Amino acid sequence: MIFEGLNLTIKRGEITALMGPSGTGKTTLLRLITRQLVPQQGTIWVNGVDIATLDLASLYQLRQRFGMLFQNGALLTDLSVFENVAFPLREHTKLTGRLIRHVVLTKLHAVGLRGAADMMPAQLSGGMARRVALARAMVMDPEILIYDEPFAGLDPISMGVIVRLVRRMNDALGITSIVVSHDVAEISTVADRSYLISGGKVAASGSPDELRTATSELVRQFMHGMADGPVAFHFDAPDYAEQLLGRGTE
Repeated sequence: MIFEGLNLTIKRGEITALMGPSGTGKTTLLRLITRQLVPQQGTIWVNGVDIATLDLASLYQLRQRFGMLFQNGALLTDLSVFENVAFPLREHTKLTGRLIRHVVLTKLHAVGLRGAADMMPAQLSGGMARRVALARAMVMDPEILIYDEPFAGLDPISMGVIVRLVRRMNDALGITSIVVSHDVAEISTVADRSYLISGGKVAASGSPDELRTATSELVRQFMHGMADGPVAFHFDAPDYAEQLLGRGTE
């Protein structure tokens, strides 16, 4: 069981950060929220509805209110930047080509890449690809925007741009943002509320400042990047000397 006794609330219109050591199930939690996975126990409420109870038609309709920025961008390599952003509109709406062009260029302009509309994904830097993916995530004007490790692998300039876009898009569009991230410093500059997940539960929650000044050893270790603490570096293993010497093995 990945989660046991996990309880958290994501408030409308805020940026909520989900943090924690590797392997604690943060991405799994996103899959549960979007019902890519169904919980064996418990409930997940989205806009007053237990998402696990929806039939497929209702689920697909609800998912159109989500936007998703995948960890690696997940751009379609055979489509141009323009067509990547246009893809959800072509799949889920009956907009005319002229309206699709207007919407796509508006979203690309918002992330500073209107001039890259005709480029292919292979021609983009990592930061540019992430911004195109963000434009695609926003193109359906979602109520809830989910980011899975949006800062991973970015150089400092690209990271700064994405951090600013997360905050600006949330405020300008009045959406609800859920951000999974290991980058404590960056996410702390934009998050309204943070949850630290460990051991299948919420280990701590509060504003970034509250977590930064917490007295819990686990919270202090994670927030300050301390090598020693409750979260061990080594995975559980047999005695080192005995294993090297082959004792107790065939």
